[in-house]
Order: sequence, then structure tokens, then C-alpha cells
Amino acid sequence: MLKVAAVLLALMVLFGILGFVVDVAGAITKVAFFVCLIALGVSLAMKALKRET
Repeated sequence: MLKVAAVLLALMVLFGILGFVVDVAGAITKVAFFVCLIALGVSLAMKALKRET
């Protein structure tokens, strides 16, 4: 019974760490998406400004 409890505890810790990593990866993905979106907007704005001059 003690071995089962130890295995379940280890799995709980492992899945807790994996859940945290997934949350962090999700946050980084959101930040990267907005950075790319801003860069795309700036790039398009620069192209538009270069055509006018």
C-alpha cells in the first residue's frame, strides 16, 4: 500500500510540474503572438510610409 501511495505522490508531483510548464509555455506563446502581431503592424506601416515618400 505504501508503494502505491508513493507512486501516486510521484505522479501527482510530475503532473503538477507538467501543468506548470504548460501554463508557462501558454503564456510565452501569447506574448510571442502579440510581439509578432506588433512587428507585422510596424512592418506594414513602414512599407506604407516608404511608398508615400
